[in-house]
Amino acid sequence: MPKSEQFLPPLPEIVGTAPAMQDVFRLVRLAAPRSANVLLIGETGTGKEVIAKAVHKLSRRSDGPFVKVNCGALHENLLESELFGHIKGSFTGAVENKTGRFEAAHGGTIFLDEINSTSQKLQVKLLRVLQEREFERVGESRTIRVDVRVVAATNTSLEQAVEDGEFREDLYYRLNVIPIALPPLRERRDDIPLLAQFFLKRYGDLHKCPVPELTPIALDALKAHDWPGNVRELENTLERLTVFADGGPLTPELLRFGRPRPVIRASRGSGAPTDVPSLIHALVRAGMHAPRPAHIKLHKFLVDGVERELIEEVLRECGDNQVKAADRLGINRNTLHKKREEYRKADAGGVDIPSSEPPAEPPAAAG
Repeated sequence: MPKSEQFLPPLPEIVGTAPAMQDVFRLVRLAAPRSANVLLIGETGTGKEVIAKAVHKLSRRSDGPFVKVNCGALHENLLESELFGHIKGSFTGAVENKTGRFEAAHGGTIFLDEINSTSQKLQVKLLRVLQEREFERVGESRTIRVDVRVVAATNTSLEQAVEDGEFREDLYYRLNVIPIALPPLRERRDDIPLLAQFFLKRYGDLHKCPVPELTPIALDALKAHDWPGNVRELENTLERLTVFADGGPLTPELLRFGRPRPVIRASRGSGAPTDVPSLIHALVRAGMHAPRPAHIKLHKFLVDGVERELIEEVLRECGDNQVKAADRLGINRNTLHKKREEYRKADAGGVDIPSSEPPAEPPAAAG
């Protein structure tokens, strides 16, 4: 391959010309033909799944299955069954035999997203699969051998997790054979015009509506935003804009980022409240008089808003680790995952897009 082609996007759905992305493209082309494990490192929404698919599609296993597992979305026991399968009667609710994802990925690639959220117990089993290429289903003694390539992804530092005793060092070295770091969108702002045109065209076709005009003022606003949710946030924003612009130009009124929040102001001459009961009282008072859509009742407006703020703040403090966040919140991890999907839909303007079509992870450089 000519050297210049090494820096081109490996797939049509991958968009970007920024130097950091060109380095990603080079590493993808280098890694794909090999059988070595790949570790993708990047913030949530940077396009790790799309890059994992690129590694698979450019590999010798491209005719085999590509199986993805979000390790952060399932409880430890459910994740073990999901990865390795189980036999009927092995636990309550196991009403029939189940083929695990590793077995389903035989001859292809398995993508383990949020590998950083796995428990120590599961890490031992994953290490064995990586070393020996064998495992047993839950409740069965028969050993199953598989030929699978592993691409894993993390949104936090595994090196730090190893130092903190939360991630096995031997598993880390097994996974980190070919590391590929994906840059956040704020570090590749020059790619935003390309990404914007890509998403506007995608969602114009999907929703069968005219592609809105990307005006200079709209483009400047897109480039100025920090995009904490990275390309996924940009994608959701542009989907909403495509629907609401209805073929017209993108206006400043349509370009709203994030969610409006009630502003709590202290009374003149008094100090701002610092104790929780007073803060709650101030929030309720502010929320009661804050503007809200007519169809949203006051109870839902306030309670849902506080719940989302709490969940997102805990996720930030936990480094987006859903296991830790669910534990700190005292809720089931599946409940947390469901809430995040609800927020994703709300941010997309209420349009419910199946997570498999288009891809949940943005076009890689899509980010």
